[in-house]
Amino acid sequence: MMAEQVKMTRKEKIEAGIPKPPKRKKTSADELKAYKEDTCKVTLQNYRSSARKMRLIVDQIRGMEVFQALSVLKFTPKAAAPAVERLLRSAVASWEEKFDERVDVGTHYVSEVFVDSARMLKRLRPAPQGRAHLIRKRYCHVTLVLDEIIEEEAED
Repeated sequence: MMAEQVKMTRKEKIEAGIPKPPKRKKTSADELKAYKEDTCKVTLQNYRSSARKMRLIVDQIRGMEVFQALSVLKFTPKAAAPAVERLLRSAVASWEEKFDERVDVGTHYVSEVFVDSARMLKRLRPAPQGRAHLIRKRYCHVTLVLDEIIEEEAED
């Protein structure tokens, strides 16, 4: 037969020296804080391009090694590619400043990159018969996160 478990009150647990388990929010917040300390995050805000057009560029470099991504961006014919290239170069400079180590070929990669829509300027364009059509001039935010490539040692 199974032994009955005795429920203890919080006061009894304190007297017995049993530590209080951390709350779920705190553990997830600690994990997130540790993740942010190990990565470098840069953002490009209010860039004058639609998020849809920017995602075409950003999807090409997601998960790539840094210098391979730079070469892809250099030869991408889209108009917003130079802005993403500048953002990636800024992320590399931020990494070198934050961690005091040089970013070399094969050591770092683009772990996350995503695009969010930003503000929208609304303008009116004259239309026939006294009407007006709405024109939306869209902006976007680009967020890029660099991380280090972890080399796993093979055990023989």
